[in-house]
Amino acid sequence: MTGCKALLTSYIEKNGPAVTFGDNKRGRTRGYGVISNRNISFDDVAYVEGLKHNLISISQLCDKGFLVDFKE
Repeated sequence: MTGCKALLTSYIEKNGPAVTFGDNKRGRTRGYGVISNRNISFDDVAYVEGLKHNLISISQLCDKGFLVDFKE
């Protein structure tokens, strides 16, 4: 999820679910797109109005075959 529509390419406007933030305010999913850099690409990234930080789902990464390793 991102609150910055400018980060998304191949953007498609599509109203989706409401998202409740940590301060109990709500934002609305307004569309989906792709975020890419030189090494990796994430598709179906939701654009949520009012979201202040980008969020990534570890379970969705694992579902797509990525290995996620947390070390102390």
